[in-house]
Amino acid sequence: MDGTTRYSVLDLASIGENESIGDSLRGCVEVARAAERLGYARVWYAEHHNSRTIASSAPAVLIAHVAAHTSTIRLGAGGVMLPNHSPLVIAEQFGTLASLHPGRIDLGLGRAPGTDQAAFMAMRRDPRSSDRFAEDVMELQSFLADESSVPGVIATPGRGTQVPLYILGSSLYGAQLAAALGLPFAFASHFAPQLLHQALHIYRDRFNPSRTLDAPYAMAAMGVICADTDEEAQRQFQRRRRMFVRHRFSNGGRELTDEQVDAVLASPQAAHIDEIFTYAAVGTPDRVATAVASFRSETSVDEVVTSHYAGSTASRVRSLELTAAAVGLAPLVDA
Repeated sequence: MDGTTRYSVLDLASIGENESIGDSLRGCVEVARAAERLGYARVWYAEHHNSRTIASSAPAVLIAHVAAHTSTIRLGAGGVMLPNHSPLVIAEQFGTLASLHPGRIDLGLGRAPGTDQAAFMAMRRDPRSSDRFAEDVMELQSFLADESSVPGVIATPGRGTQVPLYILGSSLYGAQLAAALGLPFAFASHFAPQLLHQALHIYRDRFNPSRTLDAPYAMAAMGVICADTDEEAQRQFQRRRRMFVRHRFSNGGRELTDEQVDAVLASPQAAHIDEIFTYAAVGTPDRVATAVASFRSETSVDEVVTSHYAGSTASRVRSLELTAAAVGLAPLVDA
């Protein structure tokens, strides 16, 4: 393994073909146990809403379940979409997790709603709440510290837990905020690759040391499908492309038919879909190792976040295993 780069997992809690939601959530435990055994640094879950194929709408609840079935691996939100919540409630949720599982809980924070406009309104949120993101991050940070910035209000659990905060981003705003606050920064290049290098440059160039962090700590995500054969990896990847087309182009809850998906992929819009997968490592372990090494070299990130696009729990676990071997991760003893 590279001497400085760490590797972690973003588990999208995907609901695979012929899987129930319960199957998907139980699969998250299997994925986390595999990641723990194989030597990955952490597993994160992202808040999504109004999706037929992603079951991570309540990250804190999912983290609690997975943490109860694992022993050592760090677990966290990658991330909680803070405009959907009050900082106090998130501090209490993650303070509870940190109190139950000391030293194992992370809290990544995003500014996007993690859903479409209809679902955002169904959550009864103020459309202007994202404008307060920076202030809400600082308020949340204070609730998790020893002294709250809100007179007369403390988070119990939460106060004094010092749950580590990470700023997530798919644009330049997150890089600027993470730099200003002296927090770690994670870029969502697994689905928004266009601004990756500019965001990393801004974050490193403008970083302001803080009590939390004395030097920049940059993370970036890439999609991975590592399989025993290139044919199997490509089969899984094409399924992922088709799922993304359905997610991006379906309207009003009515999914595209197979014929309509074919039409999108045969149109100029396919170039946009393929651009989303700019940073995707697909193939056998040697191909994945080459792609990951190139990504590391291009970005010089401290941590590569791998999002495994495989379509079932078994294939995701296999992808984790093959990727770990490809990048030289050291499995934990007796994990």
